Parts: sequence; structure tokens; C-alpha cells
Amino acid sequence: MHSRVLASAIAGALVVGLAVPAAEARRTAGSVRGEPIVIAHRGASAYRPEHTLAAYRLAIDMGADFIEPDLVSTKDRVLVDRHENEISGTTDVATRPEFANRRTTKVVDGVSLTGWFTEDFTLAELKTLRAIERIPQLRPSNTAFNGLYQVPTLQEVIDLAKREGVGIYPETKHSTYFSSIGLSLEEPLVRTLRANGLDRRNADVFVQSFEVSNLQALSRQIHVPLVQLTSATGRPYDFTAKGDPRTYADLTTPSGLRGIARYADGLGPEKSQIVPRDAQNRLLAPTSLVNDAHRAGLLVHPYTFRPENEFLAADHREGDPASPEFPRARGNQPAELKLFFKLGVDGVFADNPDTAVAVRRKVFGRR
Repeated sequence: MHSRVLASAIAGALVVGLAVPAAEARRTAGSVRGEPIVIAHRGASAYRPEHTLAAYRLAIDMGADFIEPDLVSTKDRVLVDRHENEISGTTDVATRPEFANRRTTKVVDGVSLTGWFTEDFTLAELKTLRAIERIPQLRPSNTAFNGLYQVPTLQEVIDLAKREGVGIYPETKHSTYFSSIGLSLEEPLVRTLRANGLDRRNADVFVQSFEVSNLQALSRQIHVPLVQLTSATGRPYDFTAKGDPRTYADLTTPSGLRGIARYADGLGPEKSQIVPRDAQNRLLAPTSLVNDAHRAGLLVHPYTFRPENEFLAADHREGDPASPEFPRARGNQPAELKLFFKLGVDGVFADNPDTAVAVRRKVFGRR
């Protein structure tokens, strides 16, 4: 078992002569005050355009324990913070005539995409762009902030996190693709973590990826906890590229989880892998995934908790379904969060960290 995350908690307990159950040691090692952590998913993205310093600052003020930057590369090998390398949906690049000739079509992880890509821009060029709301139809109030914020670098996110005393939870995006074009994400990530003194066991850092081989390589290079992301469908793209037939469903079987524990410290499953839904979008009985992962020695940080009815199960939606405002209306997301906290998850990725922090306080008895 890959035990870097657990070692310090277990060793500390043994010093004082306590017999600490594995699950308790795991939670203590990967939590705040022995409670699940709240990870601000792309910042407080329910309130500000995602992956901006403004979204991260707000998330920190709301009590998030970690902020999550997604990492892609510029042409000049700088790691910047965008959910995807195609940026027409999250920046104003499509309105910039000086970059009109950069529009192109590429195949990324087997999918053909047309737009503008970070790897075709220098950092200086990207810094002239401004962020926009990615889902304006569901978050129209966020469009009030369109055009105000730059695309941040990983270093800028780290600087903010250090000043505010919170952790960072970076995700490397499309690692196989970026390696194929000579812009590997992992080497500059390792260099940046080391330069900031964050390449150590007690650093407030998790590194996550939907791919496997890059995490396996990182496990031999850095000493921060690694998290294997999984989805309810599909398989890691590096498996596809190598002809490996295994799927995310295979990775989340008990034997698959034991395999993950050889190189990673945590599992980041899609939340429907923990509580599935039926064809009518109603909740089904929870699976054994949380317990199975804990038995393998893995933390469990599911994604993504969002407040709008569009993203909630029918059980938690509220309002008049006939209303055109129904999809963007906020449902009973606290009930969803409460359910997952009571199922024993070790953290949650939330677009609205204020609600996750409040529900955690209620569930764990702090006023």
C-alpha cells in the first residue's frame, strides 16, 4: 500500500501508545480537525468565473481548506490555470481580432475540438485575455464579472494559498496529449512544488489526475499525496492510447483499488459512483465504494457538488419544474452534502464551499 499520507498520523498515535484504527488514522491524515476537507472546485465557481484568483479568494473567505487549480501549458512552458486547454468557453479570446488566426481544430484525448488552445499562446499573450463565465445559462449573475480577471499561473495560485494559509489541489489535464506535443505537465509541476517548498509529506498539497501513468511516475518523484480521479463511465486516456482495456469501473473494484493504492493515496470518484441514480434521476442505494476504498487505504474525495437543480438528483431538486428558471434555481444541496458526509467521505469538491463548510459544521457538531 502507498502509505505516505498515513505514516505521520499512524506514527504520532503510536508514540502516545494508542491503537488507532486504520480508518481513523486515514481521516486524521487527510482532514482538518479530523473532519472531511472542503475543496473549492475551481474556486468559489458558483459565485465567480472559475479558475480566477477572485474565485479562489472568495473560496478562502468562505472557509475552504483547499483550492483547486487545473493545469495546462502555454507555448512557452508555463503552467496556467484553465479547466481545458481549449479556452473559448472560459475567456474572451473569441472576441479578440488579434487572435482570430489562432482558431484551429485539434484532436485532444481522441476528441476533435475547434477553438483556441493555450499551447498556441505565450504567457504574455494569455495575460491579455480575460475570464468569462463558462455556464452563463445556469449562472447568469456570474457574467457580471466577465472581463475583469486574468488567467492565473500556478505560481500565482500558490502565492495566494501561502498568504492565506490554505492548501492547493492541482489537477494535471490531458497529460498524454501535452506530452505528445513536447509540453509535459509533470516536470514543471514538480519543479514548481520543489521551488516553493511543497514537495514534502506535510505540505498542504494533493495532486490529482484522470490518467494513471503520470501519477505512477509522480509517485517516484514527489512526496505529496496523489489522488486517482475516476468517472462513472469511460477509461483513462493513457489506457486508451496504450490499448489497455481497463475502465474506470475496473479501477474501482476492490482489486482495482488495491492497485491504485500502490501509487496513490486517494480516490476522487464521480459522486454517482458512490450514490448512483436511476433513469428518472432518483437516488439509488449507496455502493460499497467508500468502504472498499478505505479498506485499500485510500482517502475518498468525490466530485462535484453544485447547488443548481440542473446538477442535483430529483430527490434534492426544489421549485416548479415547469418554470424556465427551474434548472438554475438552487435546490436542497445541503441534504446531498449531508448524505455524503454521513457515508464517510474524507472530503468534497464543491462549487460553493460556503455551503459545504456550513453542512460539515452541522454534521460534525460544531457551532
